[in-house]
Amino acid sequence: MNAKKNNSTKLQRFWKLLGPGLVTGASDDDPSGIATYSQAGAQYGLSTLWTALITFPLMAAIQEMCARIGLVTSQGLTGTLKTHYSKPILYLMVVFSFPAIVMNIGADIAGMGAVGNLLFPAVHPIVFSITFTIILLVIIIYLPYQKIAFILKYLCIVLLVYLVVPFLYKQDWVAVLKGTFIPSVTFDKNFISILVAILGTTISPYLFFWQATMEVEDRKHNVKLLVLDKKIMSNMKQDVNFGMLFSNLIMFFIILTTGTVLFNGGIHQIDTVEQAAQALKPLAGNFAYLLFAVGVIGTGLLAIPVLSGSLSYIITETFGWEQGLDKKFHEAKAFYIVIAISLTLGLLMNYIGISPIKALIYSAILYGMTAPVLIAIILHIANNKKVMGEYVNSKRSNILGFATLILMTAAAIVMIYMQFANS
Repeated sequence: MNAKKNNSTKLQRFWKLLGPGLVTGASDDDPSGIATYSQAGAQYGLSTLWTALITFPLMAAIQEMCARIGLVTSQGLTGTLKTHYSKPILYLMVVFSFPAIVMNIGADIAGMGAVGNLLFPAVHPIVFSITFTIILLVIIIYLPYQKIAFILKYLCIVLLVYLVVPFLYKQDWVAVLKGTFIPSVTFDKNFISILVAILGTTISPYLFFWQATMEVEDRKHNVKLLVLDKKIMSNMKQDVNFGMLFSNLIMFFIILTTGTVLFNGGIHQIDTVEQAAQALKPLAGNFAYLLFAVGVIGTGLLAIPVLSGSLSYIITETFGWEQGLDKKFHEAKAFYIVIAISLTLGLLMNYIGISPIKALIYSAILYGMTAPVLIAIILHIANNKKVMGEYVNSKRSNILGFATLILMTAAAIVMIYMQFANS
């Protein structure tokens, strides 16, 4: 009995420790990310499962640096850029980030609307898209930071449905192990495109900004975080590592689901999340289909506040406007207006001729172009003793950080080349 109680207490303590890292990691598996992973599985079966093992340490290393920068400087990444770097670099980030994030929001809203229509065919996707947008806007504007953080944290649980879905279908576990631990690469344009898309979806610039800013917000609201020490840094690392592990685990299981059910069922082209959900129905049964579809809506509700919030922090910090999810609307009007504009533009984007697929391609290109620059700057800040003091990068952080920089730079070059080669 005491052993059970101790385990329960340990679990409760660990759950309390989780925060910005978990939310950031989980928000990375948004509807547009699910579409990318579904396409990887449908097109190449289990051949891309190994990517989850590669992206986890790289993603965790960069997000940990961003979190540490936020904790040490008490500023978001934009504020730190503004303080220590030239304005052209800062404005360049804003110019690239705004359209990329808005298009990502638009793709996610469209995905949620389409999946809502699959679950309730009598209701038009537009109605669902508008409803979800209004709900999100009301929650973000009217709820204080602590409640928003609480909601986002518990929404992460929705992602657990993707850990269940593969077990509703017969699996060849030897093939799964092979696909996980033995990298398989096909040197053709489509396979390389999928690898680049997976990298761009998992290591996205908006996550860098959100992670740093949320650590600052958490520090403001937690008396225990006011004085930095090794324990706080250790707790932050656990939070970030678990969040990124969770994110990559969900990615792994989505590729596993579509790589067995859809690929083996002869369905090799998936462009949207609703196509993935619909294709699962006749092959894996109604329950798998429902879980997958509900998961898409849950991830959208989790990811869109992160996307719009990170964009608003970027812009308001750049121009020195009042900002913060803990502030009421009248205290930070510009902050909430930017969020409202980003959600509205994302919603409208789907009805002015930009399809969700095009939005994903465009946002991936913009993310791909900004990610290497941002990673280089993050590495520079994290190694700068004048900024970070005793909390500069360790040797391990630098090895993983520079590996990420090289890989993301190569991915950006390949992606841009492919876009021009195809035009």
